[in-house]
Amino acid sequence: MNTATYVVLAVSTHRWAVFAAFIGGLVVAGALIWAVRVGMRYMDREEPRPAPEEQPRLPDGGAVHEMREMREPDEMPDMSRTGSRLMPYELHHSATRTGKDQQRKRWLPGSSGGFGSGGPGHV
Repeated sequence: MNTATYVVLAVSTHRWAVFAAFIGGLVVAGALIWAVRVGMRYMDREEPRPAPEEQPRLPDGGAVHEMREMREPDEMPDMSRTGSRLMPYELHHSATRTGKDQQRKRWLPGSSGGFGSGGPGHV
């Protein structure tokens, strides 16, 4: 064998690799075209989109605004004194309730740390 034979063999394996990559690209392109056609058929079967007059509107009173309030824990009632057990309908739906004092806690000059930070407080 001479050098020309090795070159011809190397070129032939290179041709097969290029051919395999081309076939793989055709398979991927065909799969993408199929997926788009299936998606278009699916969208054709959906209900039509709502018209602009069917879109939701703001209430007559305008947009709803957020409400800010201070909350405090809603403690479980102590039933040990009465001896009766607590029934599910006697429980509240929330673990907190509106606080009696609605004033925000403010930072005092000379105190250190945030609320509940574990710091020494007034120094």
